[in-house]
Amino acid sequence: MLTNPNDKTLQTAYLSQIWIYPVKSLAGTRVPVAHAGCSGLQHDRQWMVTDAGGHALTQRDIPGMAPLRASVTANGLEMASIHEMGDKVIVPFSTRMGPQMQVKVWNDRVYAHCPSQIANQWLSERLGQEVKLVAMHPDISTRTYDVPRHPSGALSFADDFPYHLIGQSSVDDLNARLDEEVTIQRFRANFVIAGLAPYGDDLLGTFTMGDAAFASISPCERCVMVNIEPGSAKKGRQPLKTLSTYRRQGNNITFGQNLIAIREGIVREMDQILMH
Repeated sequence: MLTNPNDKTLQTAYLSQIWIYPVKSLAGTRVPVAHAGCSGLQHDRQWMVTDAGGHALTQRDIPGMAPLRASVTANGLEMASIHEMGDKVIVPFSTRMGPQMQVKVWNDRVYAHCPSQIANQWLSERLGQEVKLVAMHPDISTRTYDVPRHPSGALSFADDFPYHLIGQSSVDDLNARLDEEVTIQRFRANFVIAGLAPYGDDLLGTFTMGDAAFASISPCERCVMVNIEPGSAKKGRQPLKTLSTYRRQGNNITFGQNLIAIREGIVREMDQILMH
């Protein structure tokens, strides 16, 4: 639980899992250590799948994205089918920038480039429609986040904020209310925190993990994506239906927290959480 506010630590709270999602809305990869920058974890949501017109696609549009995993290897970006051993494609980091195009992420229009026609074909075949893999243009992308009392910062292809955090005990409490448990992967958090009381993540404020410092900006609003089972891509009514009974704020259902980094640095699994 949270300690007395005059005590600057959180009892037993620590970073239990770190997740990077290189391609927006594809399955991610758990890593033991990562660099936390102002725009997000290194490599997190630096690629995205779009339709032929450059509009961002997510599991809301194509649930079949869920069983495709993206990871960053020494050779480059790797995308692979979770269920088909050896069914993968690699986009080498040495690949020259492909054609530049303007893409749309929600209401933002930003410049990106298409790094691999082979990756486009691989994704299109598995998703059943023509799609493109696009990458953040490192020099001219102007996408930013803007929050009160903090400087504006660069933003990847993430929805609104560079980071998302969730408490393990909050997921445990939700599962106690469900007939069938859901995995923590449903919520696509970058950071999983253990050792807090259920929904203690609502009270974090500003804090440090490892060398980096973060500010909790807002509760994370949940949509139907959490109802898609990551392994099978099957869409149901849970857990959003149950969350709506006790985590509703006005018209929104919230679960977990959106974060920004206020000091860059390295974070590692097992890092202690320290309040500012």
